Amino acid sequence: MNTALVLWGVALYVILGLTVAWVSRAGSSSSMSDYFLGNRAMNGVLSALSYSATTYSAFMMVGLAGLTYKGGVGALGFEIVYFAGVSLVAIFGPRFWAVGKRFNFVTPSEMLGHRYNSKWVAVAAGLVSLVFLIPYSSVQLSGVGYLLSGMTGGAIPFGWGIVIATVLAILFSYIAGIRSVMWTDSLQALVMILAAVIVCVLVISELGGFNALFDAVSARNPEMLTVPGPGLFSFKTFLGLTIPWFFFSISNPQVSQRLFMPKSLRALRHMLLIFLCFGLVYTVVSVLWGFSAYVAFPDLEKPDLATATLLASDYVPPLLGVIVMIGILAAAVSTIDSILLTLSSVFARDVWGNMSPSKDAAQLKVGKFVIPVISVLALAFASFQISMIAILSVAASVGLIVTVPAIIGAFFWTRGTSAGALLSILGGVAFVITMYLTGNKLWGLNAGVLALPVSVALFVGGSLLTRPDAMRAKEFLSAAQSKRTS
Repeated sequence: MNTALVLWGVALYVILGLTVAWVSRAGSSSSMSDYFLGNRAMNGVLSALSYSATTYSAFMMVGLAGLTYKGGVGALGFEIVYFAGVSLVAIFGPRFWAVGKRFNFVTPSEMLGHRYNSKWVAVAAGLVSLVFLIPYSSVQLSGVGYLLSGMTGGAIPFGWGIVIATVLAILFSYIAGIRSVMWTDSLQALVMILAAVIVCVLVISELGGFNALFDAVSARNPEMLTVPGPGLFSFKTFLGLTIPWFFFSISNPQVSQRLFMPKSLRALRHMLLIFLCFGLVYTVVSVLWGFSAYVAFPDLEKPDLATATLLASDYVPPLLGVIVMIGILAAAVSTIDSILLTLSSVFARDVWGNMSPSKDAAQLKVGKFVIPVISVLALAFASFQISMIAILSVAASVGLIVTVPAIIGAFFWTRGTSAGALLSILGGVAFVITMYLTGNKLWGLNAGVLALPVSVALFVGGSLLTRPDAMRAKEFLSAAQSKRTS
């Protein structure tokens, strides 16, 4: 593909995105809630499009397509498990929203610290987010690097791609906080889904239609259309990938923090319904792209280059290819700037705020200050080009799943204690890191399978051996149940 066309496409996206971000400003944000949560006043459609763009990032059109290219139809099952996990939002979303509104929570870590009446629980959960979400940020940067490099035949190197994405994410985050991110997200989500569907239809038509596509896949390698597939997936591997993915919607704070933002429960319900429709279409399209690339280009060196190679090929009109590229670039940037805002709010509120008690305005200054610091760390991590995008995404979620027992216990087990929550988070992280450093095998199972039961055992055991704060638990649960009358 013509490099100049790609550069013009990126330039136009930058101009349009910055314009939308600037217009979205509503005066100077003077509080943590305003800057990081949009003052809890987001409507359902805006929340849904932003939630979609943040969730369905470079992982989908680059990572899931690459996973399909490598592992066949099992990739669809992997993503459908995540899709099923979104049902957790129906259970926890109204509760997050209710307690967030009642106690003015800015981060999920702060929520846990309040529920268990322990600043150390908030600090521990915040540090876990910082440790594991920086690698996940690097996944999005890598997606942009592979995309721009693949579409220009290396004329735009991988390194320049990740630098471009980093700079854009910082700019969008700084202009107006979450307001600019949500408005640019919404624009990006619409471009992303429309262009992706159109290209998917065109490419499959060029390959002879759906029947011809799957006949070609079957003829080349029948195992691509069977479970467990051509070698990437086994039952244990599949479990290790899907268990953390199922709990993604409550374990990943850049996603669960969005549950604090809608202006009402009705807006929250609209957000979930629109997101589910968006996600179903995008999942099917991403998998079809992976199969299409497998038929058209069966010998790619890196599976994560499947999407870029397809877009740069003669199967896709150049202008449409650039539009889709912009959509994927936008989705990746959307996830990165959302993570930047979440991690900066976590650091300012839960780590800095608890270690050095300070007022809201001071925390906001600290949060803004650390945005570029976190960005540089993610950029450095992305430069190593570690593993496939989909696999690295799940590895990050494995580390975050250790917070799930404390989150579930916060709403459904009054016997849960601060000691149990702290033990499950710190002990779970120690277990996950030890597993990865020692080959990630124990009794033939990996950390993705074992991390959750280990954390559950630590949470339950630690709680049973210590005394709960019954008054705080009652107060918290009463606020969570107020959703029924809100």
